[in-house]
Amino acid sequence: NNDQAATGTFVRFWQTSGGYGANQIGSISHTANNTAYNTSSDYRLKENINAITDAITRLKTLKPSRFNFKTEPSVTVDGFIAHEVTAVPEAVTGTKDEVDSNGDPLYQGIDQSKLVPLLTAALQEAVTKIETLETKVAALEGG
Repeated sequence: NNDQAATGTFVRFWQTSGGYGANQIGSISHTANNTAYNTSSDYRLKENINAITDAITRLKTLKPSRFNFKTEPSVTVDGFIAHEVTAVPEAVTGTKDEVDSNGDPLYQGIDQSKLVPLLTAALQEAVTKIETLETKVAALEGG
């Protein structure tokens, strides 16, 4: 799509299932200076909404690492090994060590943006702990 408008949507992704009609599940949109890759997040599409709990414990299972891809040995990047991201399974696609009928690898992928809710919840838990400790320290220093 060669959209010439200052803002707009290049692509919309739709899902029809479950008798709920067609729901837009994502889009690629733009402004004059930016492109956004959007996953639908409207509350009207969701149910059974609960706060993330025990986020710090789950966060500790993540194993961020530095590595290079075999096709680009001179470029080191930060990231994750897909099969190790068990704290947020919805971030990972594919199956560890999967191959097709010819024995060729079917590689796993990761959508790192799916880690953001857990990271945010863990940070919120950490901030609450820090604020509690600051209050206790202030009380000890003032007393």
